[in-house]
Amino acid sequence: MRGVSRLFGRTPALVRVDLRVEQGESVLVRGHNGAGKSTLLQIVATALSPTFGHGRVLGHDLLRGRAEIRRRTEFLGHRARMYDELTAEENLRFCAKVHGFGTAGVRPALERVGLAATPGLVRTFSPGMRQRLALARVVLRHPSLLVLDEPYASCDDAAKDLVDEVVRGVVRAGGTVLSATHDPGRGDWADRTVWLDAGRVPAAGGC
Repeated sequence: MRGVSRLFGRTPALVRVDLRVEQGESVLVRGHNGAGKSTLLQIVATALSPTFGHGRVLGHDLLRGRAEIRRRTEFLGHRARMYDELTAEENLRFCAKVHGFGTAGVRPALERVGLAATPGLVRTFSPGMRQRLALARVVLRHPSLLVLDEPYASCDDAAKDLVDEVVRGVVRAGGTVLSATHDPGRGDWADRTVWLDAGRVPAAGGC
């Protein structure tokens, strides 16, 4: 992306950000609260549009290519995309139907994250269980781009290890990863770190 800025009203969240991430690269985004990390990730995942600037994700324009970007991207934000009145398995089956692929991978994905024997509705899940279900979506979808916003929040150590395992699986499969975290002990899978400061990326960090 080049010269990307995002305003909320008159308040800038991002200011002329330049960022290049190569296919298959894993990048960690760090910065203080309010630095613009979540805004940056949401723009990459097309959950937000830039106010100014332009960019391409997976070869597609951020605005004109939204549908294709979303088809190939999995975004784990602060609120996982799931339906409270469905079970974990029903959520994944619905995900498979929406994205046009078979359901054969649903049970293996649930087994991978330790939810195969969890029959209850998602509304009864703890935050950690919800995060595990979100990770099961990643396992199921095999995204070309994985975007994670504070993926270790609400996770115990075992769940944090699971996050790292799933991320490494995406990387091994040739996928690209962009993640923000405040956890100083996590993210050793990253090829490099980009720092955000008051909505800006230092020149060296944007290369």
